[in-house]
Amino acid sequence: QVQLVESGGGLVQPGGSLRLSCAASRFTLDHYSIGWFRQVSGKEREGVACISSSDGWTHYTDSVKGRFTISRDNAKSTVYLQMYSLKPEDTAVYYCAADILYRCTSGPRQYTNWGRGTQVTVSS
Repeated sequence: QVQLVESGGGLVQPGGSLRLSCAASRFTLDHYSIGWFRQVSGKEREGVACISSSDGWTHYTDSVKGRFTISRDNAKSTVYLQMYSLKPEDTAVYYCAADILYRCTSGPRQYTNWGRGTQVTVSS
């Protein structure tokens, strides 16, 4: 069974930075595309960034372009989401998801393996 564990969330002031990690166990990430999603209570889960298994192609939602960077270390079976210039509207529970996709997508329904999430709160 595929397992994903997110870490790195916390409370940060506006303008601050955080790095989220998504560690995989019981499988290697080489053949999986990975997506980072976030969800605020009462709202739909939103795709934030993703990285493809095939060629490392990345995609970002417009609101995080230039501020967030997704990367992967297949040797460590870990995917990272580096977040800079955080804003209060970035506050959410952040999830990572994995699936065998040639090209990653921001649609949550395309992913079958999910972590439990990590809370990110941006507040002064």
